Amino acid sequence: MTTTNRLTIFDTTLRDGEQAPGFSLRIDEKLKMAHQLSTLGVDIIEAGFPITSEADAEAVRLVSTNVQGPVIAALARCHPADIDRAGWALTPAPRRRIHTFIATSDLHLERKLRMSKETCLEAAVNAIKQARQYTDDVQFSAEDATRSDMEFLCRVVEAVIAAGSTTVNLPDTVGFAVPHEISAFFTAILTRVPNATKATFSTHCHDDLGLAVANTLAAVTAGARQVECTINGVGERAGNASLEEIVMATRVRADSLPYDTAVNTREIFPTSQLLTTLTGESVQANKAIVGRNAFAHEAGIHQDGMLKDRRTYEIMRPEDVGVPQATLVLGKHSGRHAVQRRCEQLGVTLDRPELDQVYRAVIAHADREKTVNDRDLTAIVARVRGEAKRPSASVGHDFSTTPAESGYGHGV
Repeated sequence: MTTTNRLTIFDTTLRDGEQAPGFSLRIDEKLKMAHQLSTLGVDIIEAGFPITSEADAEAVRLVSTNVQGPVIAALARCHPADIDRAGWALTPAPRRRIHTFIATSDLHLERKLRMSKETCLEAAVNAIKQARQYTDDVQFSAEDATRSDMEFLCRVVEAVIAAGSTTVNLPDTVGFAVPHEISAFFTAILTRVPNATKATFSTHCHDDLGLAVANTLAAVTAGARQVECTINGVGERAGNASLEEIVMATRVRADSLPYDTAVNTREIFPTSQLLTTLTGESVQANKAIVGRNAFAHEAGIHQDGMLKDRRTYEIMRPEDVGVPQATLVLGKHSGRHAVQRRCEQLGVTLDRPELDQVYRAVIAHADREKTVNDRDLTAIVARVRGEAKRPSASVGHDFSTTPAESGYGHGV
């Protein structure tokens, strides 16, 4: 499984992502999001953690019943009751996966679980065998894998594969690792575990040090072929690896990351926007790929380059990820070319003296107000032309027909 260049996209927005404070979803909202994830083209949707509540169990069952295409997964601890509940919730899904986990690090075993290594190993094997009674597609996760004793972790991985686990996930649960460590970690596991070729290896990285995507890509280059990720990078604490960043890294840098996915990238931005709408939590303005400034340009030098050839300052096309268009935002850093271009789009042609005056007025306005919208620009043009009495009528522009170039997405 590790020789192919096809990556399996395991989306955990509805499970790990929903665990973030403020991101909980109602049952109907989970179903709506799951349908969009299917449209996006993810391979696996982790729909929830059924044992945690009746609502979560019902949400997983509803997604299993109504969403076609992706494998539907449910999380379960290595407890018999958890696995039975997950199995029940997944029953309607034509393609289903039970994802069972237990911590393997000394810290977690001693301080949280108060469990010996042998007991942990036994619980993991028993959980896999029980889960196989519900489905042939069983995933095992070793929580806090990257801080686990390597010899013990290899024993666990070998045992769960022998028991029937088809996917082994090795999470960087607290986002502690750095890329070269992740690469060496997966290389060691794949080399030392005798039956490693009988399972797909998966990576699940958290963003506590801002390295989730970098660590995920390092794991892939070392042999992992499933990536666990979320829309907008949502998740516990600082979040998870961002689906959109992983996918677009493989598209834009195929020379260095020659891996394929089934994701329809034109659905990335609509999916991001839907999650924002459902949760009421917007993404940061400068978020890669989906932030409102990801394809917005204010600096004059950049705007001039964009007007001549967009490739000068954009490494991907906004339409390729579903963003309507790049935007040249008028602000105190803008240049004359951008001001002239926006005036032309508003139906206003300026001669050179007028452009100089309008440009200076735009910069002065931006110093006070930070940005200049279309109504501001039209009023400035009118003042320069001595037509301040009815600025909108004097230039003959209908604001309802031309969108202002002030960024895009929620929070604008």
